[in-house]
Amino acid sequence: MGMETGTVTAAEPTRRLLLPLAVSFLLFALAAGTKSSPPSSSYIVYLGGHSHIRGVSTEEASTMATESHYDLLGSVLGDWEKARDAIFYSYTKNINGFAAVLEPAVAAAIAKRPGVVSVFPNRGMRMQTARSWEFMGLEKAGVVPTWSAWETARYGGDTIIGNLDSGVWPESLSFNDGEMGPIPDTWKGICQNAHDPKFKCNSKLIGARYFNKGYAMEAGSPPGDRLNTPRDDVGHGTHTLATAGGSQVNGAAAFGYGNGTARGGSPRARVAAYRVCFNPPVKDVECFDADILAAFEAAIADGVHVITASVGGEQKDFFEDSVAIGSLHAFKAGITVVCSATNDGPDFGTVSNLAPWVVTVAASTTDRAFPGYLIYNRTRVEGQSMSETWLHGKSFYLMIVATDAVAPGRTVEDAKVCMLDSLDAAKASGKIVVCVRGGNRRMEKGEAVRRAGGVGMILINDDEGGSTVVAEAHVLPALHINYTDGLALLAYIKSTPAPPSGFLTKAMTVVGRRPAPVMAAFSSVGPNVLNPEILKPDVTAPGVGIIAPWSGMAAPSNKPWDQRRVAFTIQSGTSMSCPHVAGIAGLVKTLHPDWSPAAIKSAIMTTATDLDVEQRPILNPFLQPATPFSYGSGHVFPARALDPGLVYDASYADYLNFFCALGYNATAMAKFNETRYACPAAAVAVRDLNYPSITLPDLAGLTTVRRRVRNVGPPRSTYTAAVVREPEGVQVTVTPTTLAFGAVGEEKEFQVSFVARVPFVPPPKGAGGYGFGAIVWSDGPGNHRVRTPLVIRRRKM
Repeated sequence: MGMETGTVTAAEPTRRLLLPLAVSFLLFALAAGTKSSPPSSSYIVYLGGHSHIRGVSTEEASTMATESHYDLLGSVLGDWEKARDAIFYSYTKNINGFAAVLEPAVAAAIAKRPGVVSVFPNRGMRMQTARSWEFMGLEKAGVVPTWSAWETARYGGDTIIGNLDSGVWPESLSFNDGEMGPIPDTWKGICQNAHDPKFKCNSKLIGARYFNKGYAMEAGSPPGDRLNTPRDDVGHGTHTLATAGGSQVNGAAAFGYGNGTARGGSPRARVAAYRVCFNPPVKDVECFDADILAAFEAAIADGVHVITASVGGEQKDFFEDSVAIGSLHAFKAGITVVCSATNDGPDFGTVSNLAPWVVTVAASTTDRAFPGYLIYNRTRVEGQSMSETWLHGKSFYLMIVATDAVAPGRTVEDAKVCMLDSLDAAKASGKIVVCVRGGNRRMEKGEAVRRAGGVGMILINDDEGGSTVVAEAHVLPALHINYTDGLALLAYIKSTPAPPSGFLTKAMTVVGRRPAPVMAAFSSVGPNVLNPEILKPDVTAPGVGIIAPWSGMAAPSNKPWDQRRVAFTIQSGTSMSCPHVAGIAGLVKTLHPDWSPAAIKSAIMTTATDLDVEQRPILNPFLQPATPFSYGSGHVFPARALDPGLVYDASYADYLNFFCALGYNATAMAKFNETRYACPAAAVAVRDLNYPSITLPDLAGLTTVRRRVRNVGPPRSTYTAAVVREPEGVQVTVTPTTLAFGAVGEEKEFQVSFVARVPFVPPPKGAGGYGFGAIVWSDGPGNHRVRTPLVIRRRKM
């Protein structure tokens, strides 16, 4: 109810101040016309809060509030029925006000009425589908400001991004060429559609190929027409390619969530698809080395500038790794290769794609979430979901732990993780079933519950899952909750004397969540098991809850039991964070076309941040401070990457020297180098590879590391080194402490010395015996900050 006329309350002085502001704003909007408000004649009239009258029921109070709104508007219109027709929302529970279709003059008149706090246009509030780009500062509230890295780097125009994945769905609007000019003359690729004439390339999707011979060999049968096309029947390749370089698509959403504008990191880049991953019957998607190498070879010849490859497996010797081999040849050709860190976290030593010439990307969250709630035993627990359907009514449903509904002939372990057909319908039907993460895909667990007649699913993390919860488009009402909340839920179900019951609310889209970013539990973690002197991963980027286009042939779950088809869907994984960095690399390449892949990589790494949006340390999945083994140099910062000041450059010869340091012989070296090459006469050390991070896995006594940096900032500039943090128990000295540059492109060398402190200072717990620090080169406050992580482990004495 509104404030009574003539009654002075503590709130009235505030109201008196707001009234002139409301009128002034409205008059300004009317004078400015459509420039200040959308072409809509709907307004919100805000009246503050409701006065709850003792003895009046909720229904009566709601009716009274609605009628008071009709009265207020009717007094201005002079007609109560017209007021009733004009109002399309009446806020009657907590917020007091209404929304109505009004003439501007009427809105201005209402703003002058006593008790009216404000009147304002019904503006369109935008949330970005590719929220990650706004999270990283490329846009703001759906608008790209003039200072955005997109504007600075011309949206990645003139750069060609190739994607090694499951192909592409060319009909997706993310590959429309409405803003694209002629295809660059440098492009040598093709649109391989002889077996699929409906597959069309254009000025955006300028090339597409497929490579399936390696797959066919392993399958033991010749590929059919389904495989003889670059068309994506899985969805993964469409999602990743659009994330890297997709065109702008307005009104994109996934299952009604995250409605807004979708686009890639380099929205005006050209893109090309190289299909190397195929979906065999029953098994998961597979990508074979022979096909991957063929694709690398084609991409290099075609003339791509950036390759994004969200593929990976076990850690292998470089000479046995198709990604390492292919990417080194790409590096030699001046192509930046970006790879996923893989999804085997959070255990130590799980990171893959370890070649130092690729950018290896971990996954972390953004500030967007899709929260829903589990209500039980007077407790409300938040989780994540994008389920299309939700429980109806106000009655609670019985809850059951999946292990209490084991189907005949199945094991308790199968039921625990809700494997398909592992649940007994006689026990699960009509109930909310609690499943544990692990063993199979998350959406498959929901299908298992649905088949058993369950009405909903609660997915709880195991201890390794920690706090990472993922929103997915489950086939039934479902909610993913964290480990701690899961333990409390299980304790309740086990201990309550009454039948355990609960309710799942519908999820919503929310932005501005804190803390952010947080490392994802699935994101693989260092140290590098092949070469511990090279820190991996290199950086982290958004990889949780990423919305992007999908194949029209694939279900959101990519399973045959799922008959849904969608234009956009949500995915999580380092497969999603990888193309984010590829898109940023495209921006850097557009702005600096003469930079080497190593320089582009350095720019991305040295400008990354190890702090979250509140300037606190980035957290791990267990909400403890993360380390460089989780995020490498830190979270990518696109605007800074365009202007890093200094770069740690490296040539093809530097990587040949790297192989010498690893002890490869001449025969092995010939596999990478077709010309004559001899290792340096003086022994080289792996630690002296000119890498943008410094790692010493076995510090004993005094150890000195050499680095060189090249000036890519102002011609005349002086940088000063600061050890912003020393690793625990280690003294760090930089020599010289000042580098003076007289020209762009000039290089300078420096040394960093490390010595163990006495007495011994233990490293942080859970860090594998390593300590962490950083040095920063700066050319003055507010200018460039070139940050280099330090990862040091002292030798055990």
